[in-house]
Amino acid sequence: MAKVEDRTLREIMTKDVATVTLQDNVYEVAVKMRDWNVGVIPVVDEKNDCIGVITDRDIVIRGLAEKREGSAKVGDVMSRDIVLGQPGMTVNDAAKIMAQHQVRRLPVVENGKLVGIVAMADMAVRQAHHDEASEALYEISEPASRHM
Repeated sequence: MAKVEDRTLREIMTKDVATVTLQDNVYEVAVKMRDWNVGVIPVVDEKNDCIGVITDRDIVIRGLAEKREGSAKVGDVMSRDIVLGQPGMTVNDAAKIMAQHQVRRLPVVENGKLVGIVAMADMAVRQAHHDEASEALYEISEPASRHM
């Protein structure tokens, strides 16, 4: 059996992923987050290409904190500059990318199409003492510098 870090994202990713489109509003996203018990939802276009993500933090920072209503458009609050994984990528490589970009979740695309999502927790659950996932989680959890 291959070590966890040598396994591919295809083997550990969640394939049944809730998605939203630019046609949705922030209220609909929040309801979907509640119903799916998730804090991030990929944003896809009509071809199922992943064009961004919207997180619970996006809703708070770019939505509520800027006094936008629940009818605000997904495009107004979503994160467009996202990091993507590939199904054949190793867990080790994904953990390094996630640490470098300080993200806890990585949408997985094949030919631009969303095929799943992997969370740092997915990696940690597979091997609780895996150095790479532990190091990545530590780096992700480091406070970001404030821009004042």
